[in-house]
Amino acid sequence: MNILITGTTSGIGHKLALDYLEDGHTVYCCGRSASMLADLTDPFGHRAIPLKFDVQSFDDCKQALGAVPDLDIGILNAGTCEFIDAMNFDAQSFERVISVNLLGIANCLEALIPRLSVGSTLSLMGSSSSYLPLPRAEAYGASKAATEYLAKTLAITLKKAGIHVSYIAPGFVETPLTDLNDFPMPMRVDVEYASRHIRKGIARGKNEIHFPRLFTGMLKSLSLLPFAMQRLLIARMTTRQ
Repeated sequence: MNILITGTTSGIGHKLALDYLEDGHTVYCCGRSASMLADLTDPFGHRAIPLKFDVQSFDDCKQALGAVPDLDIGILNAGTCEFIDAMNFDAQSFERVISVNLLGIANCLEALIPRLSVGSTLSLMGSSSSYLPLPRAEAYGASKAATEYLAKTLAITLKKAGIHVSYIAPGFVETPLTDLNDFPMPMRVDVEYASRHIRKGIARGKNEIHFPRLFTGMLKSLSLLPFAMQRLLIARMTTRQ
């Protein structure tokens, strides 16, 4: 299969690329660091194609992805996180997160969708934070909630073209990004676990891929409660507002 993954220089994207390459597929590995992309792709020869660009740049996305052939799977995974102090709201921080996590996906979609056809899968990386409003995640959670809406809307519209769209909603995963977190991360899993569940979900044609299911299931259940109850429970669960 021909597979394209953004954000492959670290974390979940890196492990996904490795696993797909080790399974014998051709993978277009996207990222901002030429040296880190080379470390990933060099051992696999012609089956691993490095594409260096920043998803925040529409022109760079168009140029890099314009040369990609038809794809079986596209995984738009690149992302970032900055926490917000609501009492000292930082609009530039908010903009940076939205620029990568949401607009970065949009920048890729214009060039990527024409390379998908009947039987192809498009997967958007979200987060289980899209299920509930969480303190300090005003920017990150908003970007992921919008990504969830985008994925579900595309799932409806692209189905007419035979393209399957899935939304990926991990809980806490051990990555360089979450290593920076200064709060407890219950049920955090490693990238091996994340990659295995994502690849299995894509192969099975899942509409939503969320894990670990005990953790994400609890968040989904809480999201069904009236907002007043959600607010009370979240205030009790979080140690820092």
